Amino acid sequence: MICEPEGTEPFQNAAMDYNTDKIDEAVLALLYLTLHDGARAWKSFDWDAMNRLYEKGYISNPIGKAKSVVFTEEGLQEAERLFKRLFGKP
Repeated sequence: MICEPEGTEPFQNAAMDYNTDKIDEAVLALLYLTLHDGARAWKSFDWDAMNRLYEKGYISNPIGKAKSVVFTEEGLQEAERLFKRLFGKP
């Protein structure tokens, strides 16, 4: 089952407080994953990683013109669990 976005901004309805410093660190680390031409990084996530998430059944097929993917029900639950574990404040 695919969970469709409801037009809300990310985290707008999130009940938890989150640590933006940890988020910034994770984004910085993920930018390093796409390092090329010296110090340049792509603004999107690595295609191999996106394909692996698709193969695991967490997201819709990332190949196409759309700039976003849709979480499966399982993927959305796992993403929320990981987000809380990695970025939640104690």
